[in-house]
Amino acid sequence: MDDMRYYKWKFLLVVLAGWINRDQQKVIEYLLEENRIYREQRRGKRVRFTDAQRRRLAAKAKAIGRGTLKTLDCIVTPDTLLRWYRKLIARKYDGSAKHGGSSPERRAKTVETLIRMAKENPSCGYTRLRDMLMNLGFKISRSTVRRVLLDHGLEPAPRRSTWKTFIKSHWDQLAATDTFTVEVLTPLGLVRYTVLFVMHLSTRKIDIAAVAHDPGEVWVKNVFRGQVDAIDGFLLGKRYIIHDRDPIFSPAVQAFLAGAGVEPVRLPSHSPNLNAFAERLVRSIRSECLNRMIFFSEEALVLTIQQYAAHYHHEHNHQGVDSRILEPGKEVGQEHGPIECRERVGGLLKYYYRRAA
Repeated sequence: MDDMRYYKWKFLLVVLAGWINRDQQKVIEYLLEENRIYREQRRGKRVRFTDAQRRRLAAKAKAIGRGTLKTLDCIVTPDTLLRWYRKLIARKYDGSAKHGGSSPERRAKTVETLIRMAKENPSCGYTRLRDMLMNLGFKISRSTVRRVLLDHGLEPAPRRSTWKTFIKSHWDQLAATDTFTVEVLTPLGLVRYTVLFVMHLSTRKIDIAAVAHDPGEVWVKNVFRGQVDAIDGFLLGKRYIIHDRDPIFSPAVQAFLAGAGVEPVRLPSHSPNLNAFAERLVRSIRSECLNRMIFFSEEALVLTIQQYAAHYHHEHNHQGVDSRILEPGKEVGQEHGPIECRERVGGLLKYYYRRAA
């Protein structure tokens, strides 16, 4: 009787094992087919694995064995999988881990800190960055610093300094200058006038330096002579002035500015974004005012530009400085009283306010 029960149980176990094996075989066949489709879509393109992914695959591959791996049509060859496994074993029994080696988490933290330091200190070279890391307890060689930075697309120190870094570090000492032209209709036909202005980048305040027809080098030098005046020059306290490659800013003009203590910074060609604030002013004055008018005299042009400058400083909200008015009057922020409107340039420029009590 006991033998009969034993054989019944054995039969049931064999049937169950066969049923489970058939299900497992179906799963394996599905995964193999999915793998083949994936390889067809890749069409020979190299698959890049992280170290963590290599470790997982290598551990599974070792348990299966080379013979079975060859039948699975793997995305990585059996030899490569087993080579990864041997490296894992070598690392596991590497005695250097007991003498200052680091875990993957610590290596990741080292790289993260290095990248942060390199971006925040663009003038620091490989040796300096290595020493800064040592101060924090990270031991890394100079060659490793170089390799990590290059892997993350960071250039060596002289080429890692960016225009943004320069602007940020000299923000309060920076001015910008630019020109734009306006056509004036005279009895003799259209005459082109050049408007030269200067801007403080940190405050966005501007000075319409001069308006002239066919300006020359002497005229430009005289204009900037007033800008660098020791008493009330608009460029007092400024160390650099940004300008484009317009011929109006000739070598003689640049030499004059440098001699007056304001270093000219000549921008590369075709780079309007490097003088974006000045370019934005030109766009604004054209779209809000100049492009909507026809001028019949130089006096009308000068008066219009002066009116726009007054509106720009006292009535216009500037998004670049938290949407504030650069030089607000006492009426700004009033919550009571009738709303009034101040118009300039024949109503093209409007300013709404409440009269201050």
